[in-house]
Amino acid sequence: MNIVNAEPEAAAKPAAHPLPPPPPPVYEEDHGSETYRAIDRMREALSAHLSGGISPASLALAMFDWSIHLASAPGKRMELVDKAFRKSMRLATYMAAAGGRSDVKPCIEPLAGDDRFRGEAWRQHPYCCWAQGFLLTQQWWHNVTRGVPGVMPHHEDVVSFATRQILDIYSPSNNLFTNPEVIERTMATGGANLLQGFQNWIDDVSRLASGQPEVGTEDFKVGEDVAVTPGKVVYRNHLIELIQYSPTTGKVCAEPLLVVPAWIMKYYILDLSPQNSLVRYLVSQGHTVFCVSWRNPTAEDRDLDMDDYRRRGVMAALDAVGAIVPDRKIHAVGYCLGGTMLAISAAAMARAGDDRLASVTLLAAQTDFTEPGELALFIDHSQMHFLESMMWNRGYLSADQMAGAFQLLRTNDLIWSRMVREYLMGERRPMIDLMAWNADSTRMPYRMHAEYLRRLYLDNEFAAGRLMVDGRSVAIQNIRVPMFVVGTERDHVAPWRSVYKIHQLTDTDVTFVLTSGGHNAGIVSEPGRPRRRFRIALKRANDPYMSPSEWSEVAKENEGSWWTAWAEWLGEQSSAGRVAPPSMGAAAEGYAPVCDAPGTYVLQR
Repeated sequence: MNIVNAEPEAAAKPAAHPLPPPPPPVYEEDHGSETYRAIDRMREALSAHLSGGISPASLALAMFDWSIHLASAPGKRMELVDKAFRKSMRLATYMAAAGGRSDVKPCIEPLAGDDRFRGEAWRQHPYCCWAQGFLLTQQWWHNVTRGVPGVMPHHEDVVSFATRQILDIYSPSNNLFTNPEVIERTMATGGANLLQGFQNWIDDVSRLASGQPEVGTEDFKVGEDVAVTPGKVVYRNHLIELIQYSPTTGKVCAEPLLVVPAWIMKYYILDLSPQNSLVRYLVSQGHTVFCVSWRNPTAEDRDLDMDDYRRRGVMAALDAVGAIVPDRKIHAVGYCLGGTMLAISAAAMARAGDDRLASVTLLAAQTDFTEPGELALFIDHSQMHFLESMMWNRGYLSADQMAGAFQLLRTNDLIWSRMVREYLMGERRPMIDLMAWNADSTRMPYRMHAEYLRRLYLDNEFAAGRLMVDGRSVAIQNIRVPMFVVGTERDHVAPWRSVYKIHQLTDTDVTFVLTSGGHNAGIVSEPGRPRRRFRIALKRANDPYMSPSEWSEVAKENEGSWWTAWAEWLGEQSSAGRVAPPSMGAAAEGYAPVCDAPGTYVLQR
């Protein structure tokens, strides 16, 4: 035997049946570990009141990552010094030319959507110089926080976002003595605007302290001014009420339509005032419309999970609609979080061979969360632990905590511009139905929201095909019915490029619409509303994929409301001809009318 070669030859032959890895070591169970975890959760829940729900550890990690890499990048620091010198020269040149003149071309323009310095008064000296100096400083700090070699992209986004919030505090538009429009108003009214603004501030503070809604919301009562489309609640369980709306046409489409709104807000965003109610519009087009109204959960509902919302929400509603309108397929519509849950339900149904759906419509709903927009600034593992501790303490995520996060995404529009208008100019913004609805928010159960954020936002299980439902993995590719997907141009909650990713995940026909407006106003876009437009294009299952930028170049642009295009599309997916309207509920099947719309769950506080 060749001793020398024996070991190499043996090592060269792979084992036919490799041995499994050794099992992990088993240690004695520590029965007190949950007690220690509870201490940590209580500490974080208490600190959340001081930090506004933002994890200090998450922010500190981002700042440390950015600062240590900036300190290790001499080339980047030299570039910043060079940029600072160049911007100073540009500002000095502008200031020299702008002295006593208002027709000098500015050296920097505000970003798109930034209207703080659009007024004519900002062209006068010295206000124009202050505005230009602020914009150049803002641009420089953007360069400081971006492009630092080695910084984690998420940390870069967090630092840039935090820096922008700090800079906005010092904007000359927010200061009584540096805002020319406020100064003009003060001189014209003899200071009456400041007195009125102080009264507005006192009113807002007292309402906030007493838990009352914003001024003017009392003019929009649910069931009287909004959510007034006639109908009946035909099914109720612990989680939902199902509303069936009364027909307004003699004949209706054979296939009914089920609407699944987001549970983060009350359902009646889709049934606002009669002139802009999507539900009323669908009924007028001859559709039999059902809509889910979600319960407003309390601390007792802390253990409701995602699957409860699927089974006792979407699936229970489908069962009811199928019993009331038997032997017909169903057009399913989901908005925001409701759209995501509808997509999960539709994928699970397809995997199980359940073919009750005729089509699926998703309105501003994400199915892939790799690029969820600025909302991802508040979602990382550190922030998730912080949020879970807050929800563990209360049993739910409160409406004020959610509202605070959304306001931070649009501080110029939702915080600073309002402060200037209402507290410095002394003008109250007229309340409209959409704003009143926005103030009527709901809570979210601890377990469900924690699962939603971890499994979808952090781990992206649905898009990756790892999400398990009833013991099976579900994937969007399983959905074979036609889909109509809507994104909105200025969406901070579900950016349209993120919504567009469904093109990469489906093997069915997808009609994609990009409409003007934001997450809410883009969806509530009734026909006849001025300055509305949308792009629309169909991608068939076998068509090549186009990037969002390519799609926006080739998609046909239309003036008006996307509702009309959707109504036409629904007609194409429906059976030919019209039928008599179904009965209101189905008492024999256990779905007798319970009460009039809008029901009771929408009134819960």
